[in-house]
Amino acid sequence: MNNVAYALLGPTASGKSRLALELAAKLPVEIVSVDSAQVYRGMDIGTAKPGDSERSRVPHHLIDLVDPDESYSAGRFRSDAVRAVTDILARGRIPLLVGGTMLYYRALAAGLDPLPPADAGVRASIDAEAQRKGWAALHAELAKVDSAAAARISPGDAQRIQRALEVWRLTGKPLSALHGASETRLPFELRAFALIPADRAELHRRIAGRFDAMLDAGLIDELRALRKRYRLAPQMPSMRSIGYRQAWQHLEGEYDEAALREKAIAATRQLAKRQLTWLRSLSGLEALEPAAARLSAVLARACERI
Repeated sequence: MNNVAYALLGPTASGKSRLALELAAKLPVEIVSVDSAQVYRGMDIGTAKPGDSERSRVPHHLIDLVDPDESYSAGRFRSDAVRAVTDILARGRIPLLVGGTMLYYRALAAGLDPLPPADAGVRASIDAEAQRKGWAALHAELAKVDSAAAARISPGDAQRIQRALEVWRLTGKPLSALHGASETRLPFELRAFALIPADRAELHRRIAGRFDAMLDAGLIDELRALRKRYRLAPQMPSMRSIGYRQAWQHLEGEYDEAALREKAIAATRQLAKRQLTWLRSLSGLEALEPAAARLSAVLARACERI
């Protein structure tokens, strides 16, 4: 068995999970999740987490690792993913990394940057400033101290703005200057494929349909139950996940369910746009069109060539 792991990347709702399951019917595949929300226990509906049926047919890894009131980092993902892939290869099977959290994939493929750990005090201070000034103002502040990071980060991307400012305030160095000084060596070869939809309108339809299915499946009730079970707060990484963030605001009475739907779909479309930007910036990816006929067979032949 070759010492090769494969990655199937793509924007949300592009069909990655379905294709991975189709591929697992043709090859001895085990799936390693590359999803920063599926690591949280109990967050099933809003993360499109594979159910018991899918997991019984195909082994899945790096799902349900921590409670939603805990944190999980790209650094931990890299360690967990390397361990999972190594174990799968040792069993003579094929590791397939599947997901759309590009930061996690970058951590695995390009290594980790020497960044400081999260600081609750600094983050609370930044959140308080955002409440007073708005995230657009903090994005403007970031542009003054780290123009390269600000150029990559949307003025509405609160989580990434906060992290970039946090790094600046903790180290006195811009986040962009700390990128690239990392160890990249992996104990296996990594080959990546990317689903790049040509029809953006169809992707948007899929995004809307998937979120409607989440609402029908009980996303709001799922969040209610999580809030009763855990000591959650809206600034926690788990609760910043798209869908849960908007459902939280709905439960707080900030807007009705129709607005929840509209805002979550808009946020998901923005996420897909950022994911596609990431994918186009990565080298060494083999692009695939999700609408292509017999795509799983094409991907299976590609994997068998290695």
